[in-house]
Amino acid sequence: MLDVRRREFIALLGGAVAAWPVVARGQPSKMARIGALYIGLADGESFKNGLREGLHELRYVEGQNIAFEFRSADGNLDRLPELAAELVRLRVDVIVALYVPCALAVKQATRDIPIVIIAGDPVETGIVPSLARPGGNNTGVSLMGAPANGKNVELFRDMLPSVRRVGVLGNAANPVFAKAMLDEVLLAGGPTGTEIHPVLMIRGPDELESAFATMVKERADAIVVQGDLAIKPVTDMAIKYRLPTASTTRAFADIGGLMSFGADGPASFRHGARFVQRILQGKLPKDLPIEQPTKFELAVNLKTAKAIGITIPETFLLRADVVLD
Repeated sequence: MLDVRRREFIALLGGAVAAWPVVARGQPSKMARIGALYIGLADGESFKNGLREGLHELRYVEGQNIAFEFRSADGNLDRLPELAAELVRLRVDVIVALYVPCALAVKQATRDIPIVIIAGDPVETGIVPSLARPGGNNTGVSLMGAPANGKNVELFRDMLPSVRRVGVLGNAANPVFAKAMLDEVLLAGGPTGTEIHPVLMIRGPDELESAFATMVKERADAIVVQGDLAIKPVTDMAIKYRLPTASTTRAFADIGGLMSFGADGPASFRHGARFVQRILQGKLPKDLPIEQPTKFELAVNLKTAKAIGITIPETFLLRADVVLD
């Protein structure tokens, strides 16, 4: 009789183990609240999807053990401080900040809540003192955005050997990164024999018409566009004025820019998710060195090339990771 009961107990225990939820096998069980701040450019949806997917791969399921508080500035950088303050008031567990303006806004808003940045050149822009020792409450991924802008100058010369003068379109509302970007573009101009001119800083879409007219007047052969100006009005204006443009975000090529070169966006967003996981597991941001991307992506938009009347050599297209047609 005892043996029968023992067998029944073991069978019951086995069934209970099989029925345990995934949480009991290592999935995080506490409901974590993740704040996320982004500018609201063309890659906003990619950012949200990448962050969600990255955390899902790490066994965080939205609505079960994680909740998101996404805040978009809808392209208006002046809104970032108030949105950052709102996330702080919500007392989220971690804030993920996409791009330099968001990272700086969140840094100003809190010294207590852990911050995961996904931003270009965090040392040069003053977000952290060092990649290896970020200190404070910041860690995350450096997108190396400024050097990628410099690389776009080289790529223009490879794509279009006739390019001799490259203009720069920067964001006056984000002067910290604009300077870092311009320094890299000027540095790249020298070895390639490319004149960097004109350099124009705008504050919004209403200044685009005048800026592109100036680019044409000053005989710019191509334009490097700051990453946080990767918006449809810029690509539409470039097609109107038949000017080749390049930026650092893949979304720029997706919405009509001729070329983009930079860190693989979706991969970087998933990379950032791993930092969120480490913090939720108890790691301190100051003890997590900021990491650099391992994958860069060159995208070319053939439809745009046709619209502005240029032919891209086959040898260049073979170098591209993505060809949009």
